[in-house]
Amino acid sequence: MHDETAALVARLLSQRWLPRDDVHARKALLDEAFREELDRRLAGVGLELREHPYSAYIGVAVARSHERHVFGGSDSWISNTLQLDRDAIALLVVLWALIVLPKRQRQVERQQAEADASQTLMFAEAKPISRDPTLSPVVAERTLLADFGDKLGGKTRVNFNLGLLARHGFIVRRKGELAEGPLLDLVFDYERTARRILDGALGDLLSGLTPRDLAGDDDEPLYDETDDLQDSEVTSDV
Repeated sequence: MHDETAALVARLLSQRWLPRDDVHARKALLDEAFREELDRRLAGVGLELREHPYSAYIGVAVARSHERHVFGGSDSWISNTLQLDRDAIALLVVLWALIVLPKRQRQVERQQAEADASQTLMFAEAKPISRDPTLSPVVAERTLLADFGDKLGGKTRVNFNLGLLARHGFIVRRKGELAEGPLLDLVFDYERTARRILDGALGDLLSGLTPRDLAGDDDEPLYDETDDLQDSEVTSDV
């Protein structure tokens, strides 16, 4: 008998992410019994399903209850299981802030606009959250280097780290432009991380670079904004 739950777990571990409209992914998101069994299987090996209603993909991550065992298992607390250096982590945070934060704002605004429009219709149905790729802004590599290059190790180092992040599925590089990759919207817990970025040191650095009002008076170093990377998708190292 075909074990669909095992098949989905195997695919998530090997492929690292799946689109929400994948047959098994949809079943995990819509079938309560199937989801309970999936959660039980993943919990048995210290993992949990990573999904967000605003993200077009799903993945797996270290379960919150096992974070200390994984990230704090050595002499010092590690920030990730992908062997990314501090400057690569900082670059990932910057790209998340430049792409995901404005994308989320656009998603919320579109959802609100559709809700307001439906109020005038007697039998209007609730529309699903928009995950249109065009809602994600594209960042020019030249602009990124001009604004953050000196803070992220210089042109050579930034270029090297962009290659790493692209290979891990966080971003997509196309002809000098950086677009959202499958894992970028899953790498951080939005609710835990967004406000820290908006109110922290990156608030000043990002001011005027995104559609949102990014303000903050915190004088902490840029790298301190990466503490929540322990919530990242880690299937490549499982």
